[in-house]
Amino acid sequence: MTVVAQPDVTVIIGAYEAMPYLVECLASVERQTLDPARMEVIAVDDGSADGTGECLEEFAARAAMPVTVIRQENSGGPSGPRNVGLTKATGRYVFFLDADDRLGDEALERMVAMADKNGTDVVLGKVEGINRKPPTSMWGKTLDRTDVFSSNIKFTLSAQKLFRRALLERHGMRFDESLWTGEDALFTMEAYLRADGVSVVADYPCYYLVGREDGKHVTKSGSYTLRFDSARALMNLIADMVPAGTRRDTLMVRPFLVTLLPQFGPKFLKDDERIRQHKMELAGPLMAAHWNPEVARRLRVHERLRLHLVAVRRPELLPEVIEFVRAKKQADAVLEKRGTRVYLAYPHFRSKPAGVPDWVYLAEPREARAVKGYREDAAATFMRRALRKVRRSLPTRGVKTAAA
Repeated sequence: MTVVAQPDVTVIIGAYEAMPYLVECLASVERQTLDPARMEVIAVDDGSADGTGECLEEFAARAAMPVTVIRQENSGGPSGPRNVGLTKATGRYVFFLDADDRLGDEALERMVAMADKNGTDVVLGKVEGINRKPPTSMWGKTLDRTDVFSSNIKFTLSAQKLFRRALLERHGMRFDESLWTGEDALFTMEAYLRADGVSVVADYPCYYLVGREDGKHVTKSGSYTLRFDSARALMNLIADMVPAGTRRDTLMVRPFLVTLLPQFGPKFLKDDERIRQHKMELAGPLMAAHWNPEVARRLRVHERLRLHLVAVRRPELLPEVIEFVRAKKQADAVLEKRGTRVYLAYPHFRSKPAGVPDWVYLAEPREARAVKGYREDAAATFMRRALRKVRRSLPTRGVKTAAA
């Protein structure tokens, strides 16, 4: 009897109406330099009617590695197929591959080697875009071992990463099937927080994010209410897993900046009054529970200003700010205290009717450095004092932050 060794990696492909993109996706799996005997593929056709299932079965018949094809009725989102794949996976690692994307030829070999070398539980491979804009801030250098607090990996929470399966099984981790968007952010953030180290492969394009010409990519669809559901779930996860303090504040920047803020950008200008009011209502509890001066200071002034106006329920002041930013206008710099304070005079700065406090416009050093005449050290000290002074003046006063 032949004993089959455990695969190094299980590639899980959830596919729905993925033709013709699936053809190149599967070809990229076949081109992997990792020995086919060291990998397996679990492919789940989520109720497609465009030939996706047949394409997967043809692939299974010819592929050099073991391929399991599961065909099921449509589940309505990517979480179901991924969870089905996880229950069938036997590899030491799992990699979630979207059916309209593709792998770099050496991707799996490099990522498995990185995890084995460093004993890390999650490996990020550099992402490049094809008709889509990929995340960029985390690919500055290859990192053998890092974590979510000391790097920019919090800004890539998609599921297309290598995960140690023992980590997922030990904590019973699965994708939340109640979320229609952002389910991967929740899963990946939890993995980052539970991981014994994260590695970053930044010197080789491991993953190609493909923009569909038909515009049917899942992240581009769905009601605005789903974005608030996603932000709420991620904020609650962070609050539950990370004690209040600097580390939590660092992570909270991500849902505020990536998920919540866009709802109060150019989209807001097109919203009718009913939707604007509804967005404010949905944002209210999130701002009350998780918005604070330490989160605020980690944002650029125009980002902080918009979210402050949401927090204090002043939606009538938002359009002028949004229009100013959309027009790519430069805010005038106001230097005070011998250059130790730099205020960026976005709309409503020192307007008595608006009543927005000065600290909202006070540039952090990373933003103030572009201003001629700025003196950094003293300004940083002042910012810390200013934030302590206004901490109790925010609308979060009296609201208990979610317990860790």
